[in-house]
Amino acid sequence: MPELPEVEAARRAIEENCLGKKIKRAIIANDSKVIEGVSSLDFESALLGKTIVSAHRKGKNLWLHLDSPPFPSFQFGMAGAIYIKGVAVTKYKRSAVKDNDEWPSKYSKFFVELDDGLELSFTDKRRFARVRLLKDPTSVPPISELGPDALFEPMTINEFTDSLSKKKIGIKALLLDQSYISGIGNWIADEVLYQARIHPLQICSSLSKENCATLHNCIKEVIQYAVEVDADCNRFPCDWLFHFRWGKKSGKIKGKKIDFINAGGRTSAYVPDLQKLSGTVATKAAGKPRKQASKKKGGDEAEDNVDDEDGVGDEPTNEEEESTKITKPKKGGNPRGRGKKPPMKRKAKESDDDDDDDDDDSGGNNDVSSEEDDEDPTEKGRKVKTNTSNKQAKTVKTSKRAVSSQDGKKPKRAK
Repeated sequence: MPELPEVEAARRAIEENCLGKKIKRAIIANDSKVIEGVSSLDFESALLGKTIVSAHRKGKNLWLHLDSPPFPSFQFGMAGAIYIKGVAVTKYKRSAVKDNDEWPSKYSKFFVELDDGLELSFTDKRRFARVRLLKDPTSVPPISELGPDALFEPMTINEFTDSLSKKKIGIKALLLDQSYISGIGNWIADEVLYQARIHPLQICSSLSKENCATLHNCIKEVIQYAVEVDADCNRFPCDWLFHFRWGKKSGKIKGKKIDFINAGGRTSAYVPDLQKLSGTVATKAAGKPRKQASKKKGGDEAEDNVDDEDGVGDEPTNEEEESTKITKPKKGGNPRGRGKKPPMKRKAKESDDDDDDDDDDSGGNNDVSSEEDDEDPTEKGRKVKTNTSNKQAKTVKTSKRAVSSQDGKKPKRAK
């Protein structure tokens, strides 16, 4: 998902290549899901003949200031990207431009040609972005509802520490809240928490002043560095969690295991050995899983692994319930208390689900997994019913054979 560094790279590219140039051609996609509140024809006519004066950004939103209103604004969503023909805007993840790519892309939602021949396009393959035409983008949602920009309007250490002391939610959930700080998305939140050695589910008010100061510094350093290299992930430091958090739900960084939990509604990568829950929060979160672990085989090592993976929910009023949700049952254990192991087909299916790639942008495959889990008991019930019927049928056949066999024999005469 485009986060502050990628959107800032797009803003700078527009600032360096497009300012002072007039729009001589415009093509707006006929897609009412992405193009919000205005027809494509009205949008196009509002742009023609206008000059691009400046480019602005707040959080993950960007807008162009023209020589007269209204102005186009872009909410990047999950896969939105700015392309300028002949210009490498960014090499971050999915937004690299190749010379042989179709131009403009079939996923283009906003395309303009400037008076010097330069062409600019905003694309969105997944259609979660929003492109609007507004008289004053800063006065209406979503921009009007954003908190201070993480790059342009950073809090002081004292402001940051004081605000965290009043928050009773998990730190990862707060960092993702754009009304608190705008511009931090999933990978940045995971990165800064890893570097600060803070568990994603740690309650904000339980953080020490030292934790707050360290986190404040990590946010500043990560964002500034990512912006300085134009969000080119190939130039990120090799010891960043960023390089190890993608793909399958497994991996290590410097020999330490990377694990995945749900925090703030998003699939979150963290390193259990380095990012531990502390204080009463950790005790409450670990309490229930320990009871479950003591009933199963696996020894102290297995219990330690469970504790490392456990945490509290984003809402402190429901800590124990959330900790149960993120507890992973150990191999060989049976959380439902049934004696028999599930059939081999069921195991194979679970393995396939676990191998699914996690998409940070979509928050993981939780929905898909839950749907499959809901279906399995029914399917299992059908199999059991079928197996029972087959057994009954075989029993009947066996009985008939026995009776037939007995009928065929002549009874012995009494002596």
